Amino acid sequence: MQTPLKGLLFDNDGVLVDSMPGALQAWVLWGERYHPGFDLSAEYHGRRASDIVAELVSEDKFHDALDYINQLELDQAHSTTALVGTLELLVSLPDGAWNIVTGANPELARARLSAAGIVPPQALVTAADGQKGKPDPEPYLLGAQKIGIPIAECAVFEDAPAGLTAGKLAGASLLVGIGEQTLDSVADLVIVSLAGLNYSQGLLEIPDEVRLR
Repeated sequence: MQTPLKGLLFDNDGVLVDSMPGALQAWVLWGERYHPGFDLSAEYHGRRASDIVAELVSEDKFHDALDYINQLELDQAHSTTALVGTLELLVSLPDGAWNIVTGANPELARARLSAAGIVPPQALVTAADGQKGKPDPEPYLLGAQKIGIPIAECAVFEDAPAGLTAGKLAGASLLVGIGEQTLDSVADLVIVSLAGLNYSQGLLEIPDEVRLR
């Protein structure tokens, strides 16, 4: 499959890097203090920590609870690794043709990328940019705006249904789901990983063998 596109917008966690082991451990510890029994289940994936915390604690505890999870996740960032295909694809992409759009805060996002051996783009979008997080379209609209490419000419790569919904609402040209958990999402197609993908001269090539649907 070949698709003409001017820009590629990637979620980070679960798409470019595997930060889940550290994140799960951090949220378990957080739950012990602020929400006993809390499980970072799929419904929370792709969302900003601030939005999750706001749903689970009272307003008077919000700032302390948010500071706590931010520190716990940062403490675990060193365990982050690049997912298969990530480094090979990113190193081949032309400057200004791609961006990362993550719900992590700036310090955490950069720590995870660094641990995985990825140099973040200057236009990196984090939880500190804009007012709303995924599934709102604002993050992906900002991601496209920061590289000067209309969102309608960009692909969005996401491992979370909430992120794919954000991409759809933003008006992305192509929605690529990563992993089986996106099979029932709004993704246009679903792939196993970024392995084997190629982007050259404005064409994204996705091998049939990595497609799940």
